[in-house]
Amino acid sequence: MQPRVITFSKNVFLPLTSVCRNRCGYCSFRTPVQTGCVMLPDEVESILVRGKASGCTEALFTFGEHPEEEPGFSRYLEKTGYDTILDYCEAMCSLSIEYGILPHTNAGILTYDELKRLRKVNASMGLMLETTARIPAHNGSKGKALEVRLAMMEDAGKLKIPFTTGLLLGIGETVADREKSLVAIRDVHRKHGHIQEIILQNFCPKDNTPMAAFRVPGTKEVCDTIRMAHRILPREIAIQIAPNLINASRLIGCGVDDLGGISPVTIDYVNPEHPWPALEDLKTIVGDATLCERLCIYPRFIRMGWYDPGLQPLINRLDQRITTGSRQP
Repeated sequence: MQPRVITFSKNVFLPLTSVCRNRCGYCSFRTPVQTGCVMLPDEVESILVRGKASGCTEALFTFGEHPEEEPGFSRYLEKTGYDTILDYCEAMCSLSIEYGILPHTNAGILTYDELKRLRKVNASMGLMLETTARIPAHNGSKGKALEVRLAMMEDAGKLKIPFTTGLLLGIGETVADREKSLVAIRDVHRKHGHIQEIILQNFCPKDNTPMAAFRVPGTKEVCDTIRMAHRILPREIAIQIAPNLINASRLIGCGVDDLGGISPVTIDYVNPEHPWPALEDLKTIVGDATLCERLCIYPRFIRMGWYDPGLQPLINRLDQRITTGSRQP
């Protein structure tokens, strides 16, 4: 019997802005425009330099959804030297590639043409489905409309973009809602075959948010959802948990496949109160399983060539590096 393998990626986290049009009841990542929260190019480059030195293979680019819809944002964006946040993201993804780190962008709702544009400079992309349920936590957040999120997932499939999605557990949905959400992900994947992993992320309450007093899902509840996901989803879709948000060692036996992106360089900007486990601690978390590093694009998509040809040299080089266990930059 072959030993069980649990994977992770070594990344840097680059939130280009935390300005966002949505008003989710659980979020503390979003900041108002007047704080001027835009990560400038020099800071991006500094992080990429440190990431390369640390052997990181993934640059996770995020930003609040459609920040230009927030009045006054453009004057802060001007400091980057770019006209739109998409222009800026594309340029920083290209810079990441120059430093030998594969970009993965999760930027909320994007159109088909925007996805097509970013595909050229991203090895994979993502959008959390979160839930199919209509919940109060999403009031005032037009980007969280179910039909909009599913349409973007469909577009990503049509474009053959290796894709990450998932559920946010404990934001007002029921167990039945979780089942419906997993079925929706399964059905999109059956059409296009592009879902490489789903994240089952437990809600973490934040001070000064409308949901600060909400109950936190326990390990049994998350374990039950992991097992539900295994029953519903094709086996080729990896099931990921965030080891900085929950006692991951208690969930490994429930069927976890992946521990997500772990950064030796940057914090989890969405959950800054929860530090990443040290890379050497991951082996303790997985117990008797074998821990393996992976790229942000999963091996089967590399074999199928689901990436822009311009990324091939870097993907091949990094794939060979982690396969042979080398950590040379």
